[in-house]
Amino acid sequence: MTIAIYPGSFDPIHYGHIDIAKRAAALFDKVLWAVYDRPLKNVMFSTAERIGFMREAAKGTPNIEVVSYDSLTVEFARRMGAKVMVRGLRMTFDFEVEYQTALNNREQAEDIETVLLFTSLKYAFVSSSTLKEVAFAGGRIDGLVPPYIESALRKRLAQLGDDRGDKIKQVSLQE
Repeated sequence: MTIAIYPGSFDPIHYGHIDIAKRAAALFDKVLWAVYDRPLKNVMFSTAERIGFMREAAKGTPNIEVVSYDSLTVEFARRMGAKVMVRGLRMTFDFEVEYQTALNNREQAEDIETVLLFTSLKYAFVSSSTLKEVAFAGGRIDGLVPPYIESALRKRLAQLGDDRGDKIKQVSLQE
C-alpha cells in the first residue's frame, strides 16, 4: 500500500487544493491530507476549523484521511508510513520553492519521494493569501472556494472588524 502525504497550512482550502488532493487520491492507495498545526505565518482559521473544511471537501473520497501535525513534515510522513509527499504547482515560482523544499526533504529523509502535480489551469492563479485579500477588499471569490468556505471567510472578516486589515496584511502577497 502506497501512502502519500499532502501537507500544508490550507488557510483556507480552495478548489486548487481540493483538485490536487483528489487527483493524488486517484494515484495513491491512501492520501493523508495534512494540516500543519504550527505555521510561521498567522492564520485566519484554527486547525480544527481547517480540518473541518478539508473533511467536508474530502467527502466521497474514502482514501483521503484528513489529519494534523506539528512536527517536521518528513518526520510526520515517516511516522505515518508515507513514502510520497505530494505538492501542487501553479506557476514557475512554485517550482523554485518546491524544488528547494524537495531537496531539503531529501536531505532529511532519502526514503520519501516528492511528487509534484500541476494545478488544473482554471486554478493556476488561486492561492489562499490572494483569495483572503480579494475577500477583504469585497471582491468575488465564488468559483475559487466551496460555498461553505466563502461563508466562513466572510464571517471571519466581519468578526475581525477594524482589525481585519492588520490580520490580512500579515498574509499579504505584497509583503
